[in-house]
Amino acid sequence: APGSTARIDASGPMAPSRIGVSGYFLIFVRLTLLFVALLGCVPFYYLFQWLRVWQIWPRIFLSAVATIAGLRIRIRGDRRSGALLLSNHVSWMDIPALSVASGSAFVAHDGLARHGLLRRLCEMNDTVFIARDRRTGVQEQIEQVRAALREAGALTLFPEGTTADGVTLLPFKSALLSAIDPLPAGIAVQPVLLAYADAPDIAWLDEEPGIDNFMRI
Repeated sequence: APGSTARIDASGPMAPSRIGVSGYFLIFVRLTLLFVALLGCVPFYYLFQWLRVWQIWPRIFLSAVATIAGLRIRIRGDRRSGALLLSNHVSWMDIPALSVASGSAFVAHDGLARHGLLRRLCEMNDTVFIARDRRTGVQEQIEQVRAALREAGALTLFPEGTTADGVTLLPFKSALLSAIDPLPAGIAVQPVLLAYADAPDIAWLDEEPGIDNFMRI
């Protein structure tokens, strides 16, 4: 694919086997901080819509999420402006990590769109929803990709379609890749590697409920 490869190294808190009293206290503190960050950003998002510069507020919120979660991010390689990023997928923390690194919007499967609040938060960050089991109109998908790139300056797709252990790469899902077929003119594709220092401890795998992974992190 054209374009250079970017590598993002991120290390986070080690995941304990059990959550103790101090762990639940830390969870309470972090959830409170996340709630405060959300309440602080949402009003400004709607206010800045009048000035057509609202994109900064999802990035500020996701940057706050990264800080609160304990992410320490290092970027290796050059970031391309207006690029579609193809990245491996390890954890929900990939979202704030990539947002901090590139200001990216995201391509997501339409299952997320069934959750009202989550859908609205995703839409605020120009998320493009793609159905797993069918292809929507090609022209419609191209326009969605173009709009997200125009608004955010970068768009990330996780071609594995699910999270992996951070060590191996799963086969790519053709239904998700259909979002960039054909690739809109003038858009570069940039491969990205998310390399967590403690990937096995933070990876969100199929057998673990999402809320349990969120609590561990």
